[in-house]
Amino acid sequence: MKPALIDTDILSMFFRGNPNVITQFQAYLAEHRTITFSIITYYEILSGLQYRDAQKQMSSFLEFAAQNTILPLTEQTIAISANIYARYRKLGTPVDDIDILIAGVAIANSLVLVTHNQRHFGRIEGLEIADWSQ
Repeated sequence: MKPALIDTDILSMFFRGNPNVITQFQAYLAEHRTITFSIITYYEILSGLQYRDAQKQMSSFLEFAAQNTILPLTEQTIAISANIYARYRKLGTPVDDIDILIAGVAIANSLVLVTHNQRHFGRIEGLEIADWSQ
């Protein structure tokens, strides 16, 4: 399996016990040391759990995050993301800023983005995607 960046929706499916996602995580971890996700995904998961006051899930997520790899935003990821934003805005088909930032992190780090959101991410040029939920 190629090195991957896990999107928020796939990580949520993992925590909800999706059997396909769990199987893919196990296969991935047999080959790679950790699961990798972006600081943006960290924010999305954490903010959702805090909003719901889901203390037990928050504790599980924070423990999971501490054992895996969280990639930050860098000048390179922001430059790539800004190019994506400008390209699709000029085409009249803008992409959500959160998705653009996650795509920028994946591209900058030469990672396959693992997401179920094919509709948004599938049109971003230069982004390789996979769906572990199927």
